Order: sequence, then structure tokens, then C-alpha cells
Amino acid sequence: MTEDAGTNETDSGGAEETRRVRVVLVDDHRMFRAGVQAEIGETARTGVEVVGEAADVDQAVTVITATRPEVVLLDVHLPGGGGVEVLRRCAPLMAAAENPVRFLALSVSDAAEDVIGVIRGGARGYVTKTITGADLVHSVFRVQDGDAVFSPRLAGFVLDAFASTDAPPVDEDMDRLTQREREVLRLIARGYAYKEIAKQLFISVKTVESHVSAVLRKLQLSNRHELTRWATARRLV
Repeated sequence: MTEDAGTNETDSGGAEETRRVRVVLVDDHRMFRAGVQAEIGETARTGVEVVGEAADVDQAVTVITATRPEVVLLDVHLPGGGGVEVLRRCAPLMAAAENPVRFLALSVSDAAEDVIGVIRGGARGYVTKTITGADLVHSVFRVQDGDAVFSPRLAGFVLDAFASTDAPPVDEDMDRLTQREREVLRLIARGYAYKEIAKQLFISVKTVESHVSAVLRKLQLSNRHELTRWATARRLV
């Protein structure tokens, strides 16, 4: 699967137009969900019916369980534990003998740890948000059929990870952080203010401050600027 492949026929008169696929969008940015809905959700044209949306882990699990879509478009970084937590909690739906729910990660991140994490969690593929609407529709149908779909560069991460018999490299610094501390770290590195982080993660500003202090202490850093450089060097942003 390539993001610039022009072999599908989703725009007009294509074979996929006669098919239907029910999709749930999971992303913590409302404007992005609205954009995806506008781009691919015109069912008569694309065959994609968006049956639900969610902005965090708990919402995602609730909506996916209630609607049982064929495909979930899943962001990697979500309040409440991230895309990996959604996959963990939806494992029984993915394993269903009939009508399994399949997941396609759709994220701005192209970090190897994000790609490998969600694939190990059970996602059928991973594409970045630079993908075109037509290629995203085609990818959704591929995943519905049980195929694996990746952006070209990201496929190499997966092949390298699963071809190796060695254990993946351990980042001892990252291992010191809790899942919530990692979420706060990423948002700080992206330039979010404490109030914005608190809103994203449904926690208080004081709790955000406590997490930041813990991250700085564990990583032996002095301020958020050093933290941002640290996160950027590890491609966590």
C-alpha cells in the first residue's frame, strides 16, 4: 500500500462504490475528525459510512462496542492511555470469529515506537495524516478485507521489528515514566500549555504540574525546553 498510489477508483465509477464499510473515527481533535468525515464520509460516493466518533480512550471503547464497525480509524496519541489502550480493551472485538472489528492507525506521528506499538496491539495497518482522501478510502477497504496497510516508510519499521529475533532495544529513560507521564511529556513537547494539557487529558492543572515535575526529575532535566529537546531527539513529538 502506498499513499500516492493511484490505482484505486474511489472517486467515480469505481468497484468500491458498490461496497459499504462502517467506520468509527477516533481522534482527540474535533476539527480533524470533521475533516476526515467531510473527505471520506459521503457514503454514496465513497462507500464509507461513519457510524461514530470518539475523542478519548473511554469514549472510543464505548462507541466501538456499541456500533461494532468493520474498521476503526485510530489516532495513536489519545487522552486516557493512547491508541494502544483502545486496542487492548477492544481485543475481544478484534478476535471475534464473525464480523471482527479491524483497526487502521491514522496518525501524524511516524515514530517507530508508535508504529510498532499499535501493530503489536493488533492494528491491521498504519498510515500518516498526509494520506489523500482517495487513498484513505482504499486503505479502509483493504483493512476491511483483512489486508495489512502501511505508508511506505513505515512498513520498514514493522518488517525490521518482526524479522529480528532479538529483543527490541530498551529505552531505560522512557521505562522510568508511567503511561500518563509519557502522555504529558508528548503534549509538553508539542508546545501545549498546562491548561491545554489538563483539558486534553481530563485532569487538573495541578496534576499536570505534578506529572511534569516527576518527568523532569526522572529524566534529570531542568525545564520544559530541555524536555522538548529530549523528546524531539527520540522522535516522540
